[in-house]
Amino acid sequence: MKQYILALDAGTTSARSILFDKNRAVISVAQHEIPQIFPQAGWVEQNPMDIYASQYSSLTECIAKSGVSPDEIAGIGVTNQRETAIVWEKSTGKPIYNAIVWQCRRTAGMCEQLSQEGYGEMIAKATGLRLDAYFSATKLRWILDNVPGARAKAERGELLFGTVDTWLLWKLSGGKIFVTDRTNASRTMLYNIHTLTWDKALCDLFRIPMNMLPQVRSSSEVYGEVSVMGSAVPVSGIAGDQQAALFGQGCFAEGDMKITYGTGCFLLAHTGNAPVRSAHGMLTTIAATAENQPVEYALEGSVFVGGAVVQWLRDGLRFISDAKDTDYFAQKVKSSCGVYVVPAFAGLGAPYWDMRARGIITGLTRGTGREHIIRAALESIAYQSDDVIQAMKSDFGGSITSLRADGGASANNFLMQFQADISGTTVIRPSQKEATAAGAAFLAGLATGFWTDREELRANEATNATFRPSMDGNERKKMLDGWHDAVRACTGRERLS
Repeated sequence: MKQYILALDAGTTSARSILFDKNRAVISVAQHEIPQIFPQAGWVEQNPMDIYASQYSSLTECIAKSGVSPDEIAGIGVTNQRETAIVWEKSTGKPIYNAIVWQCRRTAGMCEQLSQEGYGEMIAKATGLRLDAYFSATKLRWILDNVPGARAKAERGELLFGTVDTWLLWKLSGGKIFVTDRTNASRTMLYNIHTLTWDKALCDLFRIPMNMLPQVRSSSEVYGEVSVMGSAVPVSGIAGDQQAALFGQGCFAEGDMKITYGTGCFLLAHTGNAPVRSAHGMLTTIAATAENQPVEYALEGSVFVGGAVVQWLRDGLRFISDAKDTDYFAQKVKSSCGVYVVPAFAGLGAPYWDMRARGIITGLTRGTGREHIIRAALESIAYQSDDVIQAMKSDFGGSITSLRADGGASANNFLMQFQADISGTTVIRPSQKEATAAGAAFLAGLATGFWTDREELRANEATNATFRPSMDGNERKKMLDGWHDAVRACTGRERLS
């Protein structure tokens, strides 16, 4: 009897495997680090074989220590770091170069040149993305342009390209599965999110032979089988990590939003069956959708420094010894007393997109203590997130019906309550902490009949805590005005309306 679903979570720094049962409880977890490579300043790479080895090792360890037979696994779901580009030989399966990781900025100059040549609007219209080195297209072009003989091999059909999901499934299936899903394809800057096809004009622009691109499928269907410790198990779910988290949080309806509090903060709002073009610096992307269902879309906004500001308090300022201490110290004072921290350590993301901005602390007085700065630093995570929330509201003209929180910093009760207060929105913290892996598992389980439908998933979900707004409207406006004045001080921009 099929009693379990296996999720493969191929992150940026580690590969994890998580086994879920029918009640969505975690049965077993295994995790292996992925070594990082930094050849030059601003360059980030990984050995594709390390990615595969880490994922395969975690897979076998997860099953072995669970005591579960592979024959009891109904399906496998894959979720992955997005935008990372890998190219390998079709005949041998050997990578021709290291994986160029999403964080890598080596192609920024290429993007600037294309922008100056006027291609930004063409790309945004077709893909919903900004012309940026963040996405896969320029990484792939760099490999073809810089690895000796690569372009000629690609044009002869001898090379394959994939994001991490495609690479892992190709390896796990012995070359039998060469697919990606729409969520990952929509992050390559080569996929047309309206026609749901690889865009020939964009492939021509980036000089990418289309014969090296994988088949694009939905996020929930059976793609084929892989051998797991001698047993054939169907692979039936794929989604990029943030879209997987959106699905894992049960955000299935227009207006549903999830926020993942990690090193940065990623906010995705479900916008229904039509793509919404952002006027406020958001990205338009495809949400995880099942086979034979109308495609669904989302808006995405990124805060560069979320939980990283807590690391700065601990490692940079040495104000705390443990991240958990921030909750205690923040509540030792009644307010931040006019202190604002704008943690623009690497510029500001959405909706500002100001790479020149640098961090600033405003409102310091002789009475300012570390508790005020700690509280202001935590508040900055919520302020930045609220900027994205309000931009999203403006973009699709709807109300945010729910804000569901996951990620490490979501455990901080002070931050969750402040987020609810400053955004005027109820924040829900689900009991399921593994939102990304759970999303991949749900997609896989729906495709194999392990779970019946989305309603079954929503009916069984449990909430850890709910935070409802309690701040007076005038107080909220006063605090937000102070925040936007602080942002203006480090960017030179006018206050947001």
